[in-house]
Amino acid sequence: MSVLVYTESENGSFKKIALEVVSYAKAIADSMGTSVTAVSVNGGNASELGAYGADKVLEVSNDKLNNFNAEAYADVLAQAAKAENAQVVVLSQSANAKFMAPLVAVNLEAGYVPNVVGIPESTSPFKVKHSVFTNKAFSVTEISTAIKVVGLGKNAFGLKESNGGAAAESFSPTLSEDDFSTKVVSVDKATDKVTIADAEIVVSAGRGLKGPENWGMIEEMAEILGAATACSKPVSDMGWRPHGEHVGQTGKPVASNLYIAIGISGAIQHLAGINSSKVKVVINTDPEAPFFKAADYGIVGDAFEIVPQLNEKLKAFKAQNA
Repeated sequence: MSVLVYTESENGSFKKIALEVVSYAKAIADSMGTSVTAVSVNGGNASELGAYGADKVLEVSNDKLNNFNAEAYADVLAQAAKAENAQVVVLSQSANAKFMAPLVAVNLEAGYVPNVVGIPESTSPFKVKHSVFTNKAFSVTEISTAIKVVGLGKNAFGLKESNGGAAAESFSPTLSEDDFSTKVVSVDKATDKVTIADAEIVVSAGRGLKGPENWGMIEEMAEILGAATACSKPVSDMGWRPHGEHVGQTGKPVASNLYIAIGISGAIQHLAGINSSKVKVVINTDPEAPFFKAADYGIVGDAFEIVPQLNEKLKAFKAQNA
């Protein structure tokens, strides 16, 4: 028996969320008195996963899996879970993992709880706390099936280093043509910037910037902070910014450590999509903007005056602490 965890990678390197789910799986395994087995699909070095708690890494090497395919990846994970007699399967809440998890649960006839925010409150019965109603509330849910599938919310647990090491083992699942009924035709990636999905810090702006020509100071702040840039729905609808930068309930969800909202009023759909961010900073000329009620820190003022000054302060701080 073991706790099985899916570890995401890109270009042969594990993502931060992979290390976080391994850390989380280690905490569950310790409470259950069992071990952690990680599944790596064309991924990185097994020792890196061992440093965060994996005891064994099943390495899957298959050119057909170079591009993510939810059906195929779910089949791989389900076969690994059966081979390892896993009681618990842990995934992240990345876009890819959200596609996979329900398919994995169906394959394993398992109960699935997404958006989990902490280690199980008990393992017998198995109860986990997770966010519900677009992060407005929490629920404690019992998973009564023999196998449990858990989706860990981003930044919900953090990275916990371990002194253990992981044994690498080749794993060759049986894949059929049915697993590839959906095919990837092409992949276009933005390689020159931090993605919203992986960002620890997100700098977002709205209609308060008055036009796309004013986004230079937003991009400058993002560059200084090593952050991703984002925008509100009206901004992407007007074509000021790419639709891929739209965050909110109808766009990309954000669970960053720091979310800076500039010139965004804070419509309920936007707040629902960024509510999982740990610290929210708002800059807006309207002191009655709804965003201020959700903010940890708020600045009432003109972004065109505040942001350039803030950028200069950030550059000076960065230079002093380089």
